[in-house]
Amino acid sequence: MNLEWKIKRFEALSGKELYDLLQLRSEVFVVEQDCVYQDIDGKDQKALHLIGEDNGQIVAYARLFKANDYFEQASIGRVVVKTTYRDKKLGHILMREAIYFMKSQLDATKITISAQLYLKKFYESHGFIQTSEMYLEDDIPHIEMKRG
Repeated sequence: MNLEWKIKRFEALSGKELYDLLQLRSEVFVVEQDCVYQDIDGKDQKALHLIGEDNGQIVAYARLFKANDYFEQASIGRVVVKTTYRDKKLGHILMREAIYFMKSQLDATKITISAQLYLKKFYESHGFIQTSEMYLEDDIPHIEMKRG
């Protein structure tokens, strides 16, 4: 695996990068999770896009938001790893990179996420704690979690 990380504003994404990251999000969040929802939500333009590439292919991705662009606190969302790369613990690397960029690019020490409930332990391993009861988002159980 030859992993390269990029962080880009929406305007700096090439057409191919945008297409590929939307394809990955659709592949996982819509098809794999069998969830029809509005992924194109008007927030991509406000986000920093953290992209993990292996030999030019997007295999990991997350959106990073400064405070008040999504939640009151800075936030991380659309955390996704290509199915064929999950056995490489790439999700943990992605979260470490996301937290690093939140601190270095957005000066964010407090981060809020809306986490799928089944990933609670994964996010706890990165310092997040549950701060809400379970709620349904697009018919999938979620919890709010905070770090810092």
